[in-house]
Amino acid sequence: MSNTNTPHQPARLLSLDALRGFDMFWIISGEHIVHALAKTTKHPFWLWLSSQLHHVVWNGFTFYDMIFPLFLFIAGVSMPYSMQSKMAKAGVASAAELPFAVKKKLVLSMLRRTCILVVLGMVVNGLLKFDGYENTRFASVLGRIGIAWFFAALIYLNTSFRAQIIWFAGLLLGYWAAMMWIPVPGFGAGVLTMEGSFESYVDRLLLPGKLHDGIHDPEGVLSTIPAIGTALLGMFTGRLLQLQKIPAMQKVFYLLGAALVLLLAGWCWGLVFPINKRLWTSSFVLYTGGWSVLFLSVFYLVIDVWGFTKWAFPFVLIGTNSIIIYLCAEGLVNFHTTADFLFEGLINYTPDAWQPVYTALSVTVVQLLLLYFLYRNKIFLKV
Repeated sequence: MSNTNTPHQPARLLSLDALRGFDMFWIISGEHIVHALAKTTKHPFWLWLSSQLHHVVWNGFTFYDMIFPLFLFIAGVSMPYSMQSKMAKAGVASAAELPFAVKKKLVLSMLRRTCILVVLGMVVNGLLKFDGYENTRFASVLGRIGIAWFFAALIYLNTSFRAQIIWFAGLLLGYWAAMMWIPVPGFGAGVLTMEGSFESYVDRLLLPGKLHDGIHDPEGVLSTIPAIGTALLGMFTGRLLQLQKIPAMQKVFYLLGAALVLLLAGWCWGLVFPINKRLWTSSFVLYTGGWSVLFLSVFYLVIDVWGFTKWAFPFVLIGTNSIIIYLCAEGLVNFHTTADFLFEGLINYTPDAWQPVYTALSVTVVQLLLLYFLYRNKIFLKV
């Protein structure tokens, strides 16, 4: 008789693909649509939403600061599903039962994935236009996702659930202690500015090539440590969603409760350790984790529990090929040229004030047409 308390391998969560696509949508073209609408209409809602689609300069939080941690969180949610599939192929029920040879092969596969993401991140940074070692930026968004996911996966494979909780707390507390107590030459301890923070100091010491901001890199070495915590939060969420014994609606309530706790904890910690994306502070991990769980709970409820799926299809197209569309949108493909070729003639017949809105929408249409072609032909970039 099977133990219904243990995770199982359910069907793919459509809500997870849709949420990944929703998250990526704002990067690839959604922000441009909103900015154009705000400029054209001057409506308070669009003006507010447009203001949310910019990063804060340093301390603070906007919706745009959610996009990166939400994507990493989603990668963490997917982790138990992919791992459980590999364990099922090996004929075992848990990571602890994996034979050493199988686990070694799995870790090497994870390392390969991480290396590919690091290289792709450098390509996004302009590696293909190589201008010397000193002008090459090695840190990247994709690189952080790969590295943080890799270490979170190692923790998942080699520790119990209780130990994973300890790891999560230890990473956040350890990072906070280092940032507050280790002195930086010329600045002292606990200075949380771009130049004086311990995180920036470590980047200047250890990161090769150039830093994003000269004296600091938002995807630097030390701040990747709490980013592992973001992936672990996703992993905890994925473990919950896998459990057979808990009814779906009960899972939604658990997720909503966890989101509120994380938001409150992050806000409270932020009073002494500010919420800061560039430093990826521990309070930022908790606060963005709360929003991530909240978003997932809504998508899970509407799509996987209530079964309302058709509205999310454009997001699913983006979410199932998120790496491809991210690389293309970051400069490998000029969607604007194609959109102008196809739609500029029609757009020229519209009122001048609205033409930037329709131009931004035309770029989204071209992107979705490409993604639909890939989806229909079952072409997916899996790293």
